[in-house]
Amino acid sequence: MTPSARVQAAIELLDSILEAATNKGAPADRLISEYFKARRYAGSKDRRAVRELVYRAIRLCGPRPASGRAAMLAVAQHDKEVAPLFDGSTHGPPAIGPDEKPAKTGIAVSWLAAKLTASGVEPEVARSLLGRAPLDIRVNTLKAERSTIELPEEGEHLSASNAVRFPSGTNIDQWPAFREGKIEIQDLGSQWVCEAVGAQSSEVIVDLCAGAGGKTLAIASNVKNSATLIAADTDKRRLGNLAPRAARAGASVDHTVLLDPGKELEALSPWLGKADRVLVDAPCSGSGTWRRNPEGRWRLDKAELERLSELQDHVLNTGAQLVKPGGTLVFVTCSVFDEEGAHRVDAFLDRHPGWQALPADIPVGEARGKGTRMTPLRDGTDGFFVAILQSSC
Repeated sequence: MTPSARVQAAIELLDSILEAATNKGAPADRLISEYFKARRYAGSKDRRAVRELVYRAIRLCGPRPASGRAAMLAVAQHDKEVAPLFDGSTHGPPAIGPDEKPAKTGIAVSWLAAKLTASGVEPEVARSLLGRAPLDIRVNTLKAERSTIELPEEGEHLSASNAVRFPSGTNIDQWPAFREGKIEIQDLGSQWVCEAVGAQSSEVIVDLCAGAGGKTLAIASNVKNSATLIAADTDKRRLGNLAPRAARAGASVDHTVLLDPGKELEALSPWLGKADRVLVDAPCSGSGTWRRNPEGRWRLDKAELERLSELQDHVLNTGAQLVKPGGTLVFVTCSVFDEEGAHRVDAFLDRHPGWQALPADIPVGEARGKGTRMTPLRDGTDGFFVAILQSSC
């Protein structure tokens, strides 16, 4: 592909990503993968270059652009090497017209930027949410130790006890250690969240929004398979991925429970009032993961944020009914918005007299309301909010 053809490919991909953002379709990384599967002629350098152009445009354009071309014109405005590539060549984009305007740049659309400000997210912190994320792994202590494991590349040992960092794009999933279950891909912040759960041997622990079970596996590793673990979720496909992952990791998950939305307690009735700890890794906007999915800013609207806040209240109420007297409910979102963090904790405590918020026993993050918030700038993590809620005895 010529440099101009790469720009045109990026424009086509951005149009697909914008359409998917509008219609809640596939994420950008999947669309890029599918695009190049249909274009086998594109070499690895072409794929990397186009992908880089696409994500530069997404990160640069806060408000949703009118088109992929407008987004790439914004890149051209900031990078004088890109502008000449709008040359009207056979496979390149048409020349830039005198009246064409590039897309607006910034952190996010105005209402979303205002939410960040209202949530105490300072401009430099907001910008860090749009940087390129590294690739973090967790050494699975059921099968290996960080101090002795042999990996094809040398990574950076991080603050969490089993965390190692590699550059973005490292092909971890091709390593024997990954195939053998000795390592798992997991952001440093997510690993600290699992530490904050504070799981102990012989406890009954429910992962209420387990998804594919990344945090479930980390908890199993932390307690050396000595707790009773229940992984539950409403997503059959994602929950179905847990069993093979657990088998590969040598992790003991005692029960997987598929939930019917709105009727969760029917399936969870055996554990009502019996859990020592319940992890509620609630569905959220994902604003803390914009480094990985920057097009998430284009997908979110006010109605969706309100819907997610109501869903978070629902899963918190559900989790509270599983906790035994004196037990703990750990509320987590990968979000930096107060609507999905501090405000939800305050609302929960108003609804549940006798419960109290405890400090998270982790050496990262800073206090936000009655919880703790991690950010890329301060902590080198994705954006996370975590709160520890204890029931009355």
